[in-house]
Amino acid sequence: MTATCAVMSMIVTLGLTAACLALAAFAGWRGARPWDPSRGVRMVPWRLIMLLAGTGVFILLIHVGALLGVPQRPN
Repeated sequence: MTATCAVMSMIVTLGLTAACLALAAFAGWRGARPWDPSRGVRMVPWRLIMLLAGTGVFILLIHVGALLGVPQRPN
């Protein structure tokens, strides 16, 4: 029995990497702004979003390396 799986192309992977990087930068900027008590509490956890997007960038960069043929572990 052969295993079949969908392979994400390099263009899709780089596009998702750029989108996650832009989201991480935007969320980092929004999370670093000082708190304004007159506007109330923040309803969006910008720092958590920044960390999750940064994790996505890291995983996608590993996937780019795999698409380029970089070995995943030393032999």
